[in-house]
Amino acid sequence: MTGSQEPASDEPRSPRDRLLAAAVAMAMRRGIADLSLRDMAGAIGTSHRMLLYHFGSREGLLAAVTAAVEQAERALLQQAGAVTADDARRFWARYADPGLWPQERLFFELYVHALHGRPGTEGFLDHVVTGWLEPLAAAIAQGGVDPRIARAGARLSMAVTRGLLLDLLATHDTEGVTEAFELFLQLGAVATTASGTPG
Repeated sequence: MTGSQEPASDEPRSPRDRLLAAAVAMAMRRGIADLSLRDMAGAIGTSHRMLLYHFGSREGLLAAVTAAVEQAERALLQQAGAVTADDARRFWARYADPGLWPQERLFFELYVHALHGRPGTEGFLDHVVTGWLEPLAAAIAQGGVDPRIARAGARLSMAVTRGLLLDLLATHDTEGVTEAFELFLQLGAVATTASGTPG
């Protein structure tokens, strides 16, 4: 859910793809949730009419940006294979980086807009949970966890991480929130050991 960049590609990209790549780069550099569509257009060297043509609305562009970033994050997770506690700590350290807070605020802003059915956010809820469940469950299962509980563990891990990110964005208490994340990892290790699976 954070600062991944699109992989380099030799494939020609459509005008929409090029605009989206520019918007993603700007979002990761400075955040875009507080910008109007005209501001975003000016910053990436196009017109607001072109953005409307390709994305339908400001919310549509923001949703596309967030979806692109999420897709890149899921790809990183899938490349990592089995996720150890140390891997989880590295992911958390990156997510907790203040440089990524603007993008994370945008993610939660769009989450709320989608829950209210705001135009431009159609489909956002279709992937915001389910898109992460399979790759995360697979990574947990590769670590030796019983596949029967890996999916539930993936949902719990996702919920805890997002909840702690909300806490962090609200309080800026990096030390306290990271301590809570570490306790979650320890409790997870105890639970998997007690169930007869490796921690």
